Amino acid sequence: MLRVLRGRAEPALGRLAFAAHTRAGAPTVSLPELRSLLASGRARLFDVRSREEAAAGTIPGALNIPVSELESALQMEPAAFQALYSAEKPKLEDEHLVFFCQMGKRGLQATQLARDLGYTGARHYAGAYREWLEKEA
Repeated sequence: MLRVLRGRAEPALGRLAFAAHTRAGAPTVSLPELRSLLASGRARLFDVRSREEAAAGTIPGALNIPVSELESALQMEPAAFQALYSAEKPKLEDEHLVFFCQMGKRGLQATQLARDLGYTGARHYAGAYREWLEKEA
C-alpha cells in the first residue's frame, strides 16, 4: 500500500515503523492517565520550561528544571540535586517520571534525554501545559 505525500509515494509500513519507533522511544501519558497518576500520588512531574514560564503557572506539584539544565541535573549527586532543587533526585528505576513543557517539543526532548540517561520510567505528557490549562484550569 502506498500513499502519495507531497508528490512522492510513501510506503505505509515505513510510516507505521516510524510511528512505533517514536512511541517506543518516548512513551506518552494522556491527560486522563496523568489525572489518575496524580490522584494516586504515583507520578513525579517535571516542568522543563524556563523559570519565567513556570513562575507564571504550572501543573500543581511539578518540579521546574529547565530543559537546558536537565542533563546536568539528572547526573548530579543526590545531595547536590536536593540542595539545588529542594527535592529528592529521581532514581533510574522510578516509574512515571512525567516531563512536560508548554506545547510538547521540549517535554519530548526532556523525556528522550532522561531515557537516554537510563531513566526507564520517563514519560512525556504530550498535551503539555497548554492542554492542562484548557481542560483543568
